[in-house]
Amino acid sequence: MTASRKPAPHGWLILDKPRGLGSTQAVAAVKRNLREGGYAKTKVGHGGTLDPLAEGVLPIALGEATKLAGRMLDASKIYEFAIQFGEETATLDTEGEVIERSDRRPPMVAVAAVLEHFTGEIEQAPPAYSAIKIDGKRAYDRARAGEDVEMKTRRVTIHSLSLASTYREGREIESTFQTTSGRPDPYDPSAPLELADAVTLIAHVSKGTYIRSLARDIARALGTLGHVTYLRRIKAGPFREEQAISLDKLNEIGKGAPLQDLLLPLEAGLDDIPALQLDSVSAQAVRQGRVLTEMPHSDGLYCAMLDCVPVALMELNAGTAKVVRGFNLPDVAE
Repeated sequence: MTASRKPAPHGWLILDKPRGLGSTQAVAAVKRNLREGGYAKTKVGHGGTLDPLAEGVLPIALGEATKLAGRMLDASKIYEFAIQFGEETATLDTEGEVIERSDRRPPMVAVAAVLEHFTGEIEQAPPAYSAIKIDGKRAYDRARAGEDVEMKTRRVTIHSLSLASTYREGREIESTFQTTSGRPDPYDPSAPLELADAVTLIAHVSKGTYIRSLARDIARALGTLGHVTYLRRIKAGPFREEQAISLDKLNEIGKGAPLQDLLLPLEAGLDDIPALQLDSVSAQAVRQGRVLTEMPHSDGLYCAMLDCVPVALMELNAGTAKVVRGFNLPDVAE
């Protein structure tokens, strides 16, 4: 590393990924801006793929934070998405051609009522146009080649599912649903029966859940067809859309803007894990991979810290703490 290069950063950049940009392209954009901004070569990875047609929260891990990218892949996510009723496409979104149509439009009262049937553990068949491998070949490659792709169902968990207007705590959301005549309250039994052309929902889901499949299944349960016209991830693990930066903001790093104003610390990806404070002697032992004993803490996973510097993820069992993943970060005093 030359003297003019800034040290490689460690932590998280939360990108508000725009529609049309792939996750791999987003990682490449971060690498380019770090390079142009004068930073030393930095390992970069993302914490959960977003399709090019989707937008929203994409956690980008830098340096030692890439060791936590796998945990981010396993974390639950929250999505806002719109279902257009009446047409099902080959890809279950706006990219594919329409393969089937229905003239039926569901009443809003039925939309509100059906959501509870898709909450909890459910069986879901992933879209044929997905990256899942079938006999060593991506499903979307087989589908594009004209093969009849049969996807096996998988069990996923929908932690919550609601109308966007309900989730947003009373804040008005445009196009929460579109009806043939006005916007009635779907929970008001005295309201006139209105038919929905489209609806916007918020889903908190486990890893492995396909929102496109969820939209397809909701539409079919309502006796019609549907596909996703809008998809935005508003939370990924602990990271929220309020923390996300735009692509324009990212590009400012390459022009000399200070990275520390945008970078979240490594431990921001571990906000659900309690801290285990170490002294300098114990921290050195942990960095050498040694086991700590006689720890007066409950069993579980901890983030071992020396002052404010993460040292390692450690699993504590019966008073013994073992290193799960070590971090190579400089002490504050260095």
